[in-house]
Amino acid sequence: MKIVVLGSGTSQGIPVIACTCRVCQSDNINDKRLRSSVLVETFQTRVVIDAGPDFRQQMLREKVSNLDAILITHCHKDHIAGLDDVRSFNYLQGKPMDIYASERDQLAIRQEFAYAFHENPYPGVPEFNMITLPEEPFMINDFKIIPLEAMHMRMKVFGFRIGDFSYITDANFIPEATIGLLRGTKIMVLNALRKEPHISHFNLTQALEIIRLVCPEKAYLTHISHMMGLHEEVMQELPENVFLAYDGLSFSL
Repeated sequence: MKIVVLGSGTSQGIPVIACTCRVCQSDNINDKRLRSSVLVETFQTRVVIDAGPDFRQQMLREKVSNLDAILITHCHKDHIAGLDDVRSFNYLQGKPMDIYASERDQLAIRQEFAYAFHENPYPGVPEFNMITLPEEPFMINDFKIIPLEAMHMRMKVFGFRIGDFSYITDANFIPEATIGLLRGTKIMVLNALRKEPHISHFNLTQALEIIRLVCPEKAYLTHISHMMGLHEEVMQELPENVFLAYDGLSFSL
């Protein structure tokens, strides 16, 4: 199984020309972060977790020409805004895209992309096959996927464990039951917005504590804002088995 970090950033920290902070002006490619998403693939199956505004750019960069499904962690715009671009896969694969999402998130997607759900849609609109995300483990081809419940302030969000890989983003609380499901993970990707406390995201200290509880072989921090600091400087502050994720990072299990 191969995992590719499509994006490691957040709408709260995207480099812009007007920003004069050291991260936004950095020449290090690892400080240039698209919205958080990840690709998980084998020879048989290829799924993406979240499709934010940078989805099209990420798919083109990784030369992804076929996709079995998209798993949605939650319905905030930076995690679903790119769903319109599944129309390219509709054309290439000749079928709707399977979208796994909670009932709440399906409602948000239907509202956001209402034109795709008309009884007589305009030709060429994206085609979605909406599948309610089950609470129990489920299969997509050869992938056994375990949903991982977490909280994003007052909002329930979902991470996913696929084999020995686990992914959680946009969380600030993980219940003990989910910690139990995470234990034994070899590689974990977890959100860490910045060093200072935040109302709805883990900061660096909190993320490191979750990693300590789960005890994966390696952990990567994602959903990183420019307020975290420069990639090279933060890397020197982390435990030896914890790393900052960066766009294009890939590893195999």
